[in-house]
This record gives sequence, C-alpha cells and structure tokens, in this order.
Amino acid sequence: MDISRDAISINEPKVITIEHHSKIYEFQTLDEAMEWAKQLGEFVTIKFNDLEIAGKFGVDGISGGKFSNGELYTWKKRRRH
Repeated sequence: MDISRDAISINEPKVITIEHHSKIYEFQTLDEAMEWAKQLGEFVTIKFNDLEIAGKFGVDGISGGKFSNGELYTWKKRRRH
C-alpha cells in the first residue's frame, strides 16, 4: 500500500507547541508535551498538525464534586478559561 507524505506527517508532527499564559513552549513529541502539561496542572492549549487540544491535563474526571486531583469542581470553573 502506498502511503502519501500527508498521511505520514499527521502521525509524526514536526513540532508540538503548548500555549500557556500567552507563552509558547515547544516539544519534539506529543508524549513530552502531554507529560509537561500534566505536571503543570493548569489549562493549556496543545497545537500540532493543524489540530488543537485544550484543557487541564491529568484530570481523569469528576467524582463527588471534585477532580481526581482533589480540586473542587464548580460550574464557574468550566467558564474560567
């Protein structure tokens, strides 16, 4: 099967960036970017290959009114970013 160069570039981004507080950080792999975002524990925007992923990484869900990291979840928290 012949794979086009575009298909390869989707799977292998050249540069992954994270925007946090109007600053841009660059990473070589998506794994590195996700790990940094999880350790930061704040809302970020990850961009690569014309895709954008935004959120607070490392939070698996909400249970009992709290995030998995123990932080209180409120309706206002959804609108904060």
